[in-house]
This record gives sequence, structure tokens and C-alpha cells, in this order.
Amino acid sequence: MFKRGSGILLHITSLPSPYGIGDFGEEAYKFVDFLEKAGQKYWQILPLGMTSYGDSPYQSFSAYAGNPYFIDLNKLIEDGFLKESEVENIVLNCDETKVDYEEIFYNRIPILKIAYGRAMYKIKDEVLEFKEKNIDWIDDFSLYMAVKEDFDLRSWQEWDEDIRLRKPEAIKYYKENFTEEINFWVYLQYEFFKQWKCLKKYANDKGIKIIGDIPIYVAEDSADVWSNSELFLLDDENRPVKVAGCPPDAFSETGQLWGNPIYNWYEIEKRGFDWWIKRIEGNYKLYDILRIDHFRGFESYWEVPYGEKTAVNGEWVKGPGIKLFNAIKEALGNINVIAEDLGYLTEEVLRFRKESGFPGMKVLQFAFDTREESDYLPHNYEKNCIVYTGTHDNDTAAGWFENADKDDINNAIKYLGLNKEEGYNWGFIRGAWGSVGSLAIAQMQDFLGLGTEARMNVPSTLGGNWQWRLRKYDLAEELAEKIYRMTKLYGR
Repeated sequence: MFKRGSGILLHITSLPSPYGIGDFGEEAYKFVDFLEKAGQKYWQILPLGMTSYGDSPYQSFSAYAGNPYFIDLNKLIEDGFLKESEVENIVLNCDETKVDYEEIFYNRIPILKIAYGRAMYKIKDEVLEFKEKNIDWIDDFSLYMAVKEDFDLRSWQEWDEDIRLRKPEAIKYYKENFTEEINFWVYLQYEFFKQWKCLKKYANDKGIKIIGDIPIYVAEDSADVWSNSELFLLDDENRPVKVAGCPPDAFSETGQLWGNPIYNWYEIEKRGFDWWIKRIEGNYKLYDILRIDHFRGFESYWEVPYGEKTAVNGEWVKGPGIKLFNAIKEALGNINVIAEDLGYLTEEVLRFRKESGFPGMKVLQFAFDTREESDYLPHNYEKNCIVYTGTHDNDTAAGWFENADKDDINNAIKYLGLNKEEGYNWGFIRGAWGSVGSLAIAQMQDFLGLGTEARMNVPSTLGGNWQWRLRKYDLAEELAEKIYRMTKLYGR
């Protein structure tokens, strides 16, 4: 599926910008230039959806809508929709090293509303045309966000019963009385998709492909569950019956309780998997390659009774398996997918992943447990796999060497021939780049040799995650040249 190559994992939020969070502005284009100089063929990012409680890109208000925080304010100034003085007067540049989501939340949307008021006088027809092209999702999404604002941003589960249960008269009332609010959210999606399309084209024209990331589940507090309740395991009042998570593992002794509603796979299959086909098709408008998070959940998934405080009291339930992907391939043709197949893997899961033909993931940080032989050791790799030094859920490479078990660290040093002169982080990258895996990916933090302070996420924790940011001067010419030399040395 993949020719031998390599890439860098860096989410949009982590890019430098003068406005408190990475966006689709000048620094994003400079990062593409950096990737080109470094000889990289892939840029991997995290989900581009709107973040909600906890700031996780894996919990979004929509499976389709993009995050308006990524809209480049300078482009809106250039288009005449904002004035420099208006942008300068709001507090957005809190800390160049981390994102302050609370400050962004309170200050970004008001300035975008000013832009909307001016833009609709000039580009109303273009916005309405965009809406018509995306009517199958944006109608429900924009209405959902308008109603959400009216209820002080509370989850739809806390709305008045008539609109919570989508009674026709309530839908009619909001559509008629909240037209401006609805159109504002449509406009934001128009700007998001327009700007992202330009950035993606810039990358593609330089031979760089975008690897996107889609969560297997959608958030309970989302337009998807609110408008498609029959596709999820909900009771007569549209409250979840079972929720998603994963059992206790190396990340958490009590498992991970994600809280997402479980799919009603019986109903989804009865409809020919049309919801999933549309979702995959929608994501291919954003990305060249899809990494599907928690891929093993399609073979069997861990479901937990709603109301549990941990994921311990769950059980494995069979998923749709290969039938889902056969339906997707029949509708869309061959698709480029990376299967996130980490975690507890049974023979059935391994067989399912192999049957799909999609490459799985190998994470070096999981390779050196001295208690047992590991499938993550490079000598056990097959070509059809994607090799990572670590993912967004892992510590950085330097952080791993600071915090891992001493025996595991010594095992890694011996196996990879690591030395302090080279730098343990570079030895780790060398281990991935030199492997037979068709594609090797490392976090930007690993190239910079940053420690645990630069970690992106600690699973099963709330607060302090998804905040790390790159500084402008981190993307040095010498670093690009060093990455290029290693990439060329290992034929990537």
C-alpha cells in the first residue's frame, strides 16, 4: 500500500502562531516547507474536528465539521472581513509554548462573528453553495450548534425535551428563529474547508501526503448522535445504554472509560452501512490517508454499562468485522487506511486486520519489555506496517528514557546500539527509519529531543493535555538537513 517513506506527526494546534493556537496560516505553510527540506513524504495530524469538554480532538461536536480555531485570522484581515485593530484588541497570544483553550474559547468565536457579519455581504452565494454541497451533514450540525448556544452550550441531553427529541415543531421553531446563528456556523465551515483545501494542496504539490486521524466513535455530545439516535444504543429517552472504553492495560489499571455511545451495528448493517460509508467519504475530502483509531473495535469492542465510574466492569462484544470494510470498498473503491491495532489483540483481531489488507502499527516504546518477547521489536516487523517511535498517547522518546523501567531502557540501549553522543532520541528514530516497515513516523517532539513536558496526551487523564506547541525557531535549517540525511541513508 505504501512505498517506503517517512513522515512527522504534528497536530495543527501545535504549530506556532500569534493567536494562541496553531492554525492554517503562514506557519503551517512554513512547516510544509520544512517537511520538504527534511525529505519527508507524509505529514500526520490528529482529528481536525471541533474540540469540546476536555479539549480532546477525539471528542468532537461533529464527525464532519472542522475546528474554527484553525481558521487563519490574518487571511480574514486580508479578505477584508476583519481589521488588524480588532484582532490586536483581543487576548489570544497567551503562551507560545502551550495552548490555553479557555482563553481561546472565550475570545476566538466573538472575533469570528465580526468576520461573519462582513463576509456575508460579499460571499453569501459562495457560502450557500457550500451549504448545498454538504447538506447531508451541515444542516443538522449548524442547527445543533445554534441550539447549543441557546442552551448556554450544555449537552443536548440537557435541552428541553421537544428539541432534545427533535420534535418537528421544535426543529421548525429553531430553524425559523435562529437563522443568523445557523448561518454563522455554516460560514465557519466554509472558511475552514476553503483554507484547509489550500494548505493541503500546497503540501500535495510538494509531494507530501496528509495522514488524517478519525476516532472510531463519536462523542455523545455531538450532532451525529442527536440527529441519528437510531444508529446508537440509546433508550426510549435517547439516553445511552452502553458506552465505549477499553479494559485495563499498560496505560491504566482501571481501563479507559471514553463514554462514547456504542453503535447499533444491527441497524447500521440493515441500512447497508451507509452512515459509515458517508463518514469515510467525507474524511477523504480532508486527507489522503486515514488512520482509524481503535481499529480492533470493529472486530470486537469493550462496552461498559452507562453510569459506571471505570471501564473495569465491561465486556467484549462482536463488531461488524470485515463486512463493514467490504461495503466501504464496494462503494468507494480501494481506500488508504492505517489500522490502529494497538492494545489487547486476539487471534481474531489479527486475522481481521490481515484480511482487511490495511497496515497495522508498530510502536518502538512498546518493544523493550524485558518480561517477554515483543512483536514490536523491529526484527519481527513485516513490510506492510507503519512504525512509530511513539504516538500522541505516548511519552516523548526522551521522556520514555527518563521514566521507563531501567531494565527496559537497558534493553533498548543494547538492541538499538544507542549512545549519548548520538542522543537516545535520535537512536530511537534511527531504529524506526532503519526498519523494514514501509512507513516510519516520529513525533516532532522526538526530533527536538524534548522530554515529558512536551507530551501531547496522557490517556485517562483530564486537563493539561493537547497543549504542547512548537516555537518558530525550532524548525531550524540544520534540523531539516539532519532529518534529510537520515531519511536518505535508510532509503525513505
